[in-house]
Amino acid sequence: MFTGIIEEKGTIKAISKGDETIVLTISAEEVLKDVHLGDSIAVNGVCLTVTSFGKNQFTVDVMPETFKSSTLKLLNNRDKVNLERAMAAGGRFGGHFVSGHVDGTGDIVEKRPEKNAIYYTIALPDQLMRYFMLKGSVCVDGTSLTVFDVTNNTITVSLIPHTAEHTILGIKGAGDVVNIECDMLAKYVYRMLAPEKEDQKQKSKLSLDFLQEHGF
Repeated sequence: MFTGIIEEKGTIKAISKGDETIVLTISAEEVLKDVHLGDSIAVNGVCLTVTSFGKNQFTVDVMPETFKSSTLKLLNNRDKVNLERAMAAGGRFGGHFVSGHVDGTGDIVEKRPEKNAIYYTIALPDQLMRYFMLKGSVCVDGTSLTVFDVTNNTITVSLIPHTAEHTILGIKGAGDVVNIECDMLAKYVYRMLAPEKEDQKQKSKLSLDFLQEHGF
């Protein structure tokens, strides 16, 4: 489990690509302070397992499912990546519930300054749009952000100067592709309320009225 609060930007030191697999070696400092073999580190929002590490680098494997559904296959040597260690049980929860399981990718279609903020409009696949609402949460390249606008096929998020400086989103612009993880709670609620398949006789007892009656 992660929070979407990026701890540092790492750098791709070595990359070995197969047909649908990747081995990444990433240079870093902060996320290695208490690292162990088998630990989870989110790389651009993708939860990966540490398979080896040294004084200032660690290695992770990318399996076919992750290769197909994320932007990791687009990485090259010396690229910067967002890094976050799995959340400690006693730590502050600064972002939102983030699993590190990317739902898909989005395309940045507009980047514009707005006083002290930077607004990004991101086009998303139809199957992801159902999970978004105004002031809801989204994880973009591992960064927890708030949704400020929703259209039929886009969402808009805003970065404060600190986020732009300390994450890779600050250097991204129109035409770039980003990893998207939808709000975990929104996905569960949608799944529970979605119409049952026609061949299922037993209908779900959950409804919007039921949830409202019980304080949700």
